[in-house]
Amino acid sequence: MLRSLSLLVAAAFVVACGDSSGRGSTDTAAASGEPRSRTSGAALTGAGATFPAPLYSKWSDAYATKTGVNINYQSIGSGGGIRQLSEQTVDFGASDAPMSDGELAKAKGGRVLHIPTVLGAVVIIYNVPGVSTGLKLTGEAVAAIFQGQITKWNDPRITSLNPGVNLPSTDILVVHRSDGSGTTYVFSDYLASVSPAWATKPGKGKELQWPVGLGGKGNEGVTGQVKQTPGAIGYAELAYATQNKLAMASIRNAEGEFVAPTVESITAAAAGAAAKLPPNTDYRVSVVNSPGKGVYPISSFTWILAYGKQADAEKGKKLTDFLRWALSEEGQAMAPPLDYAPLPEAMRSALVAKLDSIQ
Repeated sequence: MLRSLSLLVAAAFVVACGDSSGRGSTDTAAASGEPRSRTSGAALTGAGATFPAPLYSKWSDAYATKTGVNINYQSIGSGGGIRQLSEQTVDFGASDAPMSDGELAKAKGGRVLHIPTVLGAVVIIYNVPGVSTGLKLTGEAVAAIFQGQITKWNDPRITSLNPGVNLPSTDILVVHRSDGSGTTYVFSDYLASVSPAWATKPGKGKELQWPVGLGGKGNEGVTGQVKQTPGAIGYAELAYATQNKLAMASIRNAEGEFVAPTVESITAAAAGAAAKLPPNTDYRVSVVNSPGKGVYPISSFTWILAYGKQADAEKGKKLTDFLRWALSEEGQAMAPPLDYAPLPEAMRSALVAKLDSIQ
């Protein structure tokens, strides 16, 4: 089961057997996502996405118990993780959005590898009194809501999708991320793929100029706002929504089916995409709105970012050993209980081989 999100409300968490050094304490740099020095004494340090943080926490626990190698992972958001990796202030970064060509060019340590670890889903969460389950939405309707074009819960563009559901005439309060976020990238990547209006403005990215709504920091900030505010709607990673017992909408996929977010429907999104990856792929690929029956359309890989040439040979070996374990059956088996989907086996084999290229 998911660990308490109290580990995630702080800007950082540390998993280390018998560690009482206080490495998990929050500081200004971690909270802001700005580069910081490596934490003294930690075997490996990483920073980035909140999206996979519950799983990375569990992996770190299990790996420390298994090997004695401690991992200090700062859950600061994808934008912060990319910055810290680029500045070489951490041993690895983590992001839910692939680095752009421009970001890759600025990385001070040279070539950056993208290593998918699992798949997750961005879900549409809502707080509508009397409608705890069963809400259906299309991508076009979601885009119109977050653009401020649909402002009432009983708008015909929502009620027509939900016959028999008593939707109130109350205002819709939009909640979005206030920080640079891979979750926002996945969400906006999906909306840009289904809504030409959204693709034009605000488009896709880790940070957007939002037309309407309130901002929340991190997945935990958005889920907290929605949970506390009747009439609210937002987006978050599946694990956070599940932990907070929030209602989640079923979304119409490319086949015209309304599909709820589950491990099975997320895995379905990866199956077709993985089979089509070319041998020389760098894994910077999107799987949103993938075709296929039973596919949940707002699904995505999440990546660990690592330099192809490691500055510290000892830490480089520890990092590749950890990644091989995370991609093993043992590591991947920890994903479904936390609402993440394991990678397809063929893809895992190719990734393990790619790790051999790290120097």
